[in-house]
Amino acid sequence: FTFTLVALERLLRGRARYHGALARGEAVIPRRLTGVRGWLAALLPVLLLIVVLAAPLLQLTIWAVRSLGEGAGAAALASAAINSLLLASVAAIVTVCAATLIAYGRRTSPSRVGAVAANLSSLGYAVPGTVVAVAVYTPLAWIDRRLAGRADAWLGLDLPLLFTGTLLGLVLAYLVRFHALALSAVTTRMERIEPALDDAARSLGADHPRVLSDIHVPLLWPGILTAGLLVFVEVMKELPVTALLRPLGGDTLAVTVWEATKDSRFDTAALPALLIVAVGLVPVIGLVRLSRAGDPAAEEPLMLGSPG
Repeated sequence: FTFTLVALERLLRGRARYHGALARGEAVIPRRLTGVRGWLAALLPVLLLIVVLAAPLLQLTIWAVRSLGEGAGAAALASAAINSLLLASVAAIVTVCAATLIAYGRRTSPSRVGAVAANLSSLGYAVPGTVVAVAVYTPLAWIDRRLAGRADAWLGLDLPLLFTGTLLGLVLAYLVRFHALALSAVTTRMERIEPALDDAARSLGADHPRVLSDIHVPLLWPGILTAGLLVFVEVMKELPVTALLRPLGGDTLAVTVWEATKDSRFDTAALPALLIVAVGLVPVIGLVRLSRAGDPAAEEPLMLGSPG
């Protein structure tokens, strides 16, 4: 079903590309509400925030204060927080780099095979995380067994696991899982770059790596930053892939919350849950500011010397 939806979306879009298609006169004009409608429009979002955000946060805070008073598990919590930040940072960097290279490759060498491969690589975000974890674990476990067998037979070495149960395998799973987020953010920004820039650079003798580093990356920077923040937030709260593929002693904040709530220890789960919310809010605020700062640039094609 997921594959069908993705294929249908790509088919309907076809070969459409948008290089600064929005005109300045097409901006949405805000409408000011007055009287009862104005009060209702202001009140409803506030009530929604109270119900879905303020009340749960208040309860979590009460539990967290109670847990801090007991002083249990501080070292484990600090370790989980460090692991979460490390994994989220590494995964964001790797995923954004891969997405940028793939997006640029599709731009410079468009082909049906490449388009299909890129679309298939985006399915990782649509399927459950457990499926991604099993799909990544199976080939990595096979590779580890083959390498261990060859090392023992040829060199007499007891080779440790290189992919399964290691940071490398977990980051690879994150790449499969969240590649679609990064690719979408980078591709959207790249499609607004005029193809004439590539042609001009190539006519002056610049090769593809030079064009990417000197022209595209500076213009893509808002999209790259957006992609990195999105992946960072997702990895911080990701559970199925992390729980199944994490290294020994590699618990994250999400895993800590899951293990505590599984045993109905809600006091213990409250503080790491609040940390996930707090850490996740920082990139979200950055995304909002980046979106506001990028509004003027969204109204015109990206050229050298233009904003963003």
